Amino acid sequence: MKALLSLIANFLSRRGLVYGFILFTCVFSLAMAFTAEGFFGLEPCRLCVTQRYPFAIGAVLSLIGLIIVKRGRRAHAGLFGLLSLNFLTNSGIAFYHTGVERHWWPSDELCKLPPMSEGTSFLENIMSAPMGRCDEIPWADPLLGLSMANYNVLLCLGLSVLCASGAAMAFGCEEETKTDEQTGS
Repeated sequence: MKALLSLIANFLSRRGLVYGFILFTCVFSLAMAFTAEGFFGLEPCRLCVTQRYPFAIGAVLSLIGLIIVKRGRRAHAGLFGLLSLNFLTNSGIAFYHTGVERHWWPSDELCKLPPMSEGTSFLENIMSAPMGRCDEIPWADPLLGLSMANYNVLLCLGLSVLCASGAAMAFGCEEETKTDEQTGS
């Protein structure tokens, strides 16, 4: 167990690697969503599309992290904190979507809105595509029976914990540096 914790701490201490991992995960997740839609004909519902935004935000924030990788720890603590909140929010959206899919609660009015049809921008074209129903599971894992929303809950919770740990480590390292400077160590 101690070796695993040491490995995790070593990974978190390499901020560029962590930002790269987050960027890869966000881009891969978006690519899988678009692949499921474009090549396998799975129509996303409004909640599915809404869950894509935090991945785009996460990709942008992780790119910023890669650009400022040499900056002070305080900047990284803040950036990792934002990433953690971003993924925690997406996990909440995915959990809500899971509840709608599993009929634990009714869907909200967002799922009942007709798709937008005006405009020609890329985003508007995506939004004007046929929308699936939020309360139906278009695909489930044949082994575990988990939907994409279920997997998104787990993925985003994991990313949120990773980013929160990175924020705590960056903040904690700064505090240790201040303490070392004050004691002369």
